[in-house]
Amino acid sequence: MPVTAVYPGTFDPFTNGHSDLLRRAIRLFPRLILAVAANPQKSPLFTLEERLAIVRQATADLPNLEIDSFDMLTVDYVRSKGAQVIVRGVRAVSDYEFEFAMALMNRKIREDIETVFLMPNQSYTYLSSRLVKEVALLGGNVDDLVPPLAARLLKERATHTRPSGRRHT
Repeated sequence: MPVTAVYPGTFDPFTNGHSDLLRRAIRLFPRLILAVAANPQKSPLFTLEERLAIVRQATADLPNLEIDSFDMLTVDYVRSKGAQVIVRGVRAVSDYEFEFAMALMNRKIREDIETVFLMPNQSYTYLSSRLVKEVALLGGNVDDLVPPLAARLLKERATHTRPSGRRHT
């Protein structure tokens, strides 16, 4: 039976680092599902529909990829899809500590589901959705950090949310 893996995340927004990790994972697993978490507790900047659209545009060249969304425990979603593996990215030791604790909790809930950690290309080790949003919303250019649709939507949000041109000293 071929192994199915799920790459879950809020992807608010999906970054070039996420894309790099996804492309690494797709080489390892015959069936890969990128699953966008609804996760309203995180108060995402983008709607679920916008996040799905960004992912679809950024991954249009990957015919073997399934894209889905979910609003339940990740391990329950993984099980519902008949998958055996959760793919997670680790950029630094701080990521590992968080991801390790989450993997152990997932294993406690569903012992039959494994978590696999992948490292992105070193050029993406500093990149996070949180930092991208912060830079974009303060007027910085993130065109080389996110797919084109994400860059456009971030620019639109920045135009509507940026405070007046007052400088803080």
